Amino acid sequence: MINTLHIKNIGIIDDITINLEDGFNCLTGEAGAGKSLIIESISLLSGNRFSKEIIRKGATMSIVEASIFNRLENEEIVVSREMFLNGRNVCKINGRLVTVSELKNFMSKIIDIHGQHENQNLMDVNNHIKYLDDFIGKNIKDIQSEYKELFLRYNNLKLELKNNYGDEKTKQRELDLLQYQFDEIENAELKINEDIKLEKQRKQMSNQEKIKENLALAGENLSSNVIDGIEVSIRALEKIENFNEKYKTTLDVLKSAFYDIQEIERDVYNYGNDLDFDAESREEIENRLDLINSLKRKYGNTIEEILDYKIDIEDKINKIKNSDEINNNLKNEISKIKNQLKILADNMHELREKYSKILSESINKELTDLEMNNARFYVEINNDEDKLNENGIDKIEFLICTNIGDEFKSLSKTASGGELSRIMLAIKTVLTEIDDISTIVFDEIDTGISGVAAKAVSEKMKKIAKNHQIFVVTHLAVIAASSDTNLFAYKEVINEQTVTKVKILGNEEFVKEIARISSGNISQISIEHAKELIQNSKVA
Repeated sequence: MINTLHIKNIGIIDDITINLEDGFNCLTGEAGAGKSLIIESISLLSGNRFSKEIIRKGATMSIVEASIFNRLENEEIVVSREMFLNGRNVCKINGRLVTVSELKNFMSKIIDIHGQHENQNLMDVNNHIKYLDDFIGKNIKDIQSEYKELFLRYNNLKLELKNNYGDEKTKQRELDLLQYQFDEIENAELKINEDIKLEKQRKQMSNQEKIKENLALAGENLSSNVIDGIEVSIRALEKIENFNEKYKTTLDVLKSAFYDIQEIERDVYNYGNDLDFDAESREEIENRLDLINSLKRKYGNTIEEILDYKIDIEDKINKIKNSDEINNNLKNEISKIKNQLKILADNMHELREKYSKILSESINKELTDLEMNNARFYVEINNDEDKLNENGIDKIEFLICTNIGDEFKSLSKTASGGELSRIMLAIKTVLTEIDDISTIVFDEIDTGISGVAAKAVSEKMKKIAKNHQIFVVTHLAVIAASSDTNLFAYKEVINEQTVTKVKILGNEEFVKEIARISSGNISQISIEHAKELIQNSKVA
């Protein structure tokens, strides 16, 4: 149960702290006082969707936190959620950071929020199976858990079979394509760095004339000028080398240079011979590069990537060629799991058949208590044994007959707003008798009801409050009068800004509030009427 709720920077809520008690807590107040924002804050703390528009004007973040007594674990827990303008969330459970999803899962076991949105859920046929399964409880949950695990495996195997070329025509088409790609790469006989060498050769070819001309010029000048000149100089120095040591040293250096230049002259000559590309060689290099570039466009940016791709498709080819065996194994496993799923689905169907009758009887009893004496509720079960779905084989729909002589019709097409609220309350009453949810929040469940029906709703809430903490927002005096703790929301202007305030009403204030919402004004007559309502609620 919620002990303390702290809200900051939500809409017109600046900073408020609300203390709740066990039993029946009721929140009233004038329109626009911020009651819905308080419910919205609890919804946010329960992990529901957050919109940055809800952050108070001028603030950069909102905070909702609560001190909660967990009856299941017999411990006090502090839960908080901080929401920022940039969309960031910071959620904590007892100071430990958690994701929004983890927060939602945790709070779902503690708080159940019922408002107009849940009436819409009741109108959606797809949700009816969940209500029935929640009523059945642990008896079906264990089977469901096993079923869902198997059903996930079942779908994954079917997808794997589909992607494993299960269709013969698809398999052959894929095999032909992969084999073509493999042969194309294999026949190319690619070598690592081959393209780099060919590019260098092509560059030389494109500049062949210029290279040859300058190599010839360099070789000619080395042989005709430099080498001859050095040779003459060597013969001259040989004649005087014995006269001075320095002449001999210079001669040795010059001889070494002579041999080096001779070697260079030979290299330059050979460079020219290497450039003798004929037209056929040119064409071969161009064609080879065109082939390599074509393969790069198809299979990879480098020769290494192309060769890696070839290894991959070779593996795929082997898998396809052996796919019959693989597919047969998959089909056998799928068939085996399908049989297991059918058994589990049949077990769930039997439970649903049994408990649907009990649920119908229980809800019909609650509807009678809620002044829907002529209404009859019925859980219809249809199944298709050949069509497995995530819930088994069943399709559940809630039907209602609101008048004597009428036929059972879809709930979504028959019930009015007030009837839907009471039907949902009836379902909640039945479900809360078997679940472990400690706190139930009702947001304006009194929509569309009044008079005797409203009194019946208030009595039903009092009954629920015996075993659960109830937090109700209402505009009906008869419901508010039945509460154990009476909270009042109002607005104040502080520093030229409107803010929401919440206070617990004392006995005298509570009487005046019941008088206000019952007649619209506070008079001696309305006060006497309020006292009577409060007294009657205690007797009931």
